[in-house]
Amino acid sequence: MRQIFAFLLFAALSTAALAQAVAFGNKLVSVGDPVGRVFEVAGQPSRTVPVENKFGAREGERLEYFLGNKTVLITVRDGKVTQVQEVF
Repeated sequence: MRQIFAFLLFAALSTAALAQAVAFGNKLVSVGDPVGRVFEVAGQPSRTVPVENKFGAREGERLEYFLGNKTVLITVRDGKVTQVQEVF
């Protein structure tokens, strides 16, 4: 039973990695950076998705960058990066 749980946990964690920063070439985008820095370093996103709370009010947006074999998701609230996620 323990082995099954460990395998499922590993499988779930291997699909997405939460990070404090992500590299675009030789430059980094980090949590806390202003959104202008994201556009300066990463350019225009492949897709922008609004982030809403449970009542449907807009809280921010998620910038999605499709980079070859991975996707970088950057969540922006109040003009600052709040979350960086790499999905392989």
